[in-house]
Amino acid sequence: MLKQQYDFVLSSRNTLLTYVGQISEHDFLTNNSSFGRGSIRNLLVHICQTYCAWIGERALGIEQEFLLFERYQTLHDCQTYFEQADEYIALFTEKFKGNELHKMELDKNGAILTVNPLQLFTHVITHEFHHKGQIMSLSRHLGYTPVDADIIR
Repeated sequence: MLKQQYDFVLSSRNTLLTYVGQISEHDFLTNNSSFGRGSIRNLLVHICQTYCAWIGERALGIEQEFLLFERYQTLHDCQTYFEQADEYIALFTEKFKGNELHKMELDKNGAILTVNPLQLFTHVITHEFHHKGQIMSLSRHLGYTPVDADIIR
């Protein structure tokens, strides 16, 4: 079920990334302090960092190197980072298949959290959708007309 749900996320993300591909390079990198992470690029990288931290590092135990936003200069750079996140989700869904409600302990900055894989999966995908909304709003402020990137469109 998680894999099927993630396929919906991927469809929505592909719509978003196709739309972002129409935004100028300058606007892609333009910072706006009203939008948390500042730019469309930064928001995309932050989404990937969150997948890599929660799924890759905490749930799968894969050590991560988190690069500065500036290391990602193009949409293609961000898409490559999303591919890494997708690989982690594939490993995660396979590892926890049939055990989505099994309790697990994760370290979050020295604190131990007890969660289950379904909670963790829900956390990262809702986080992505939250920031997708920010990207759409930021693009509107930059003069673009956002597309419908909902799961049902």
